[in-house]
Amino acid sequence: MAAADQKPVLAGIAPQDALPVARLAARAAAAHGRRLHLLHAFNWAAFDEPDISHSRVEAEQLIAEATAAINKNEPSVPVTAEVVEGSAVENILRRSSSAFLVTVGDGGIVRCDRCIPSDSRAVQVAARADCPVLVARREPPPPGPILVGIDGSASAEVALQWALACADRHQARLLTLWVVDSDGSVEDATERLDATVTRYRVDHPDTAVECHVIEGEPDEVLVDQSRSAQLVVVAARGEEPLRGMLGAVSQTLLYHAPSPVMVIRGVCGGPEVTGRGTRVDGTNGPD
Repeated sequence: MAAADQKPVLAGIAPQDALPVARLAARAAAAHGRRLHLLHAFNWAAFDEPDISHSRVEAEQLIAEATAAINKNEPSVPVTAEVVEGSAVENILRRSSSAFLVTVGDGGIVRCDRCIPSDSRAVQVAARADCPVLVARREPPPPGPILVGIDGSASAEVALQWALACADRHQARLLTLWVVDSDGSVEDATERLDATVTRYRVDHPDTAVECHVIEGEPDEVLVDQSRSAQLVVVAARGEEPLRGMLGAVSQTLLYHAPSPVMVIRGVCGGPEVTGRGTRVDGTNGPD
């Protein structure tokens, strides 16, 4: 297994969203000082009579296009690539234990208002990976804040650490939200949110942070707020951090948030933070 400081950002490259995934993964790799590894998988069992030589050429062309986009947008990021056989999901999951972060495309699920594909690659990877998972959208996000959902759970605190690190690295404003279901809990949630953010913000004194407690349904509020965010960070599960599962909020964000979503799983603390990089939307400087 790779040492923590050697773990790369792993990007699962598929034909339908290779460039958005490559660009987003490259920005994350640049911001966190990581190398980037591109992975494209073939599942030959899905073809009746696979033309291996033709498909191999197409795969290599896809990797070349993704690499060219990365070199153009983030020329300082070292890039490696491989083409493998078998299930894309299983290949990504197998490598996730030695990755700093996995990036995959959403396969267009955010556009499906009525269809909820349970076998979505993004959802399967987000539910089972051994490291945080960043899900890219086909449309670029707005240059807004980084949004993180907090609910008082230990896993949400880990998500906050990652969100603070991302905001620091991308020189973005951080918006922390705690959604409650009654007026009576607003005051208590506000105190707990402020205390939690203060505790973890010590390592990020220059990062602008806003804290808000809002009444409503957590998934609905976070999806609504995500429309103006450049990235949403959320724990895989909140109060029930069971390995190999996704909570209702993280699932809803994966299906419906228009911005990229980072699902935090497989870690017990935030990433190491040194230096600064580019924002998630690829531009330099603060918001």
